[in-house]
Amino acid sequence: MINEAVLLESKILRDSAVGRTDVLDKVKALSLLPDGMHVTTAMVAVYFEVGVEAIKSLVKDHRAELEGNGYRLLVGEELRSFKDLSRIQSRTRSLALFSRRAVLNVAMLLRDSEVARQVRVYLLDMEYLVRTRPVDNPVRTGTFSLADHIAQRIDQRITHVLAHTVVPMFNALIETSGEHKRELVALRTGVQHIERRLRQHHARLRRLETARYEKGR
Repeated sequence: MINEAVLLESKILRDSAVGRTDVLDKVKALSLLPDGMHVTTAMVAVYFEVGVEAIKSLVKDHRAELEGNGYRLLVGEELRSFKDLSRIQSRTRSLALFSRRAVLNVAMLLRDSEVARQVRVYLLDMEYLVRTRPVDNPVRTGTFSLADHIAQRIDQRITHVLAHTVVPMFNALIETSGEHKRELVALRTGVQHIERRLRQHHARLRRLETARYEKGR
């Protein structure tokens, strides 16, 4: 299996994997702006649990690659239009935006972040399973039961709803709220905690499934 550190050095490998943005939410819930498509530099820093300057430095070193995957710096009329559409209350004269592809690109470049390392490991684990999974004779002894597969699908559906509906809804409410902002942030944090626990449970099921499959080969 390829070591996750290879992604740090190989642009070719990063380019081949940058479309797998679903991996981000499998590791940790990614909060989005009210437009449901972008995050700011500060939000990227929160996701990877690093300082804002670390993200800015990475952008400076790899700007062309990140721009190729959806990173943009808004100014002028484009910025004003985006603020109006996204209901962002800010006087900033410029705003850096990252698409989900750009965030995944950051994960494959950011060295000093445990979250980024987990994304790289998960990404390469999934690629390994896809490449090594046999296409013939799919029914084998020792695999998960039907109930196990149903439980996995339910976990996936719940985490998808939390990540793409509930959390963005809280983001929008927080942006427009006043006196109840602290309570909404606390509720969003609770939802994200539940989502992380579900994703950890799903990851354990996948590891068990892989182990049972290998044992039954």
